[in-house]
Amino acid sequence: MERFFKKDNYEIGITRTESKNIIVLPYICFLFSILSGCCVSSKYPNSDHFNGKRFHNPTQLEENGIWRTLKLLATIDFEEWPKEVRNEKTKLIKNPLYKNQIAITFINHATVLIQSREINILTDPVWSERISPVSWAGTKRVREPGIQIEDLPPIDLVVISHNHYDHLDLETLKSLNRKFSPKFLVPLGDKELLQSVGIPDTDEMDWWQTIKIERKAEVTFAPTQHLSARGMFDWNRSLWGSYMITIGNRKVYFGGDAAYSSHYKEIKRRLGEPDISLLPIGAYEPRWFMRLVHMNPLDAIQAHLDLGSKLSIGIHFGTFQQTEEALNAPVEELKKELLKAGLNLSNFIVQKEGIVQIY
Repeated sequence: MERFFKKDNYEIGITRTESKNIIVLPYICFLFSILSGCCVSSKYPNSDHFNGKRFHNPTQLEENGIWRTLKLLATIDFEEWPKEVRNEKTKLIKNPLYKNQIAITFINHATVLIQSREINILTDPVWSERISPVSWAGTKRVREPGIQIEDLPPIDLVVISHNHYDHLDLETLKSLNRKFSPKFLVPLGDKELLQSVGIPDTDEMDWWQTIKIERKAEVTFAPTQHLSARGMFDWNRSLWGSYMITIGNRKVYFGGDAAYSSHYKEIKRRLGEPDISLLPIGAYEPRWFMRLVHMNPLDAIQAHLDLGSKLSIGIHFGTFQQTEEALNAPVEELKKELLKAGLNLSNFIVQKEGIVQIY
């Protein structure tokens, strides 16, 4: 039974206590992973980001570890969020796009619809009401999706940045596979998970690997600084990353979920400057802990500059209450930091959920 958002039963809202209980679950899993020390060897070759058992961040010089995690569990304090947030009613593009036009629709969280005349692509699609291994517990959505899943155009390609439940939502992926049979691109270590639920057309990718999607697009998987886990004993057993998607002469960069690090400069050096970058700006407080896994708006601005992006669009905010900051804080902080840096507000924007913009 699918557990997607439904407008007719939209009763969303969690208390501050419930929020705290929900957000600490991944870090409890992290503690179990550290304490267990349980690992089996892998089929992937050793590299600068894989030691034969677990993946790691070459750019990361410190870890949050047990004591920081315990401190987070003891001190985390959430701002109040509204029980529900609805979106303006919108319509998708019906007229064909011109050559080299790119249409971007921010749907929710890290879910973005990228359209061209040749191909329709979804990033980290999440339509479920909860981002959790079970349908009866876990973080509920506060904002409805900008587009209902049944209203999507035909989807050719789905890209997944990593296996956290708010980015790899199996119920959503199964529904997309039944409806469209698209190709799925996932990081190393996640292919078997998709195939286990009946999604056969799945390719897994290592950093800097490139795959051509017929004659429609070229996709390169690129580094980020982040982590992976879906349970207590699989911490960093699969990879994480971002995607540079080339369609004709246009480049769209999907940043997934990431802390700031030097990898953005390396992406520009190797893959060129993107025309459009989709960069995470939310889930960043408390900073002393989250800075190793999530960018804040100031970090995202630096990533925008490092990439040399012509336009950046903020994602990964305002749908699920995962960290301490207020609902609108990422958007407000982004604008404030852009003005403080003397940058043009039109070069780093936030699109409303469900609104289609053509670039």
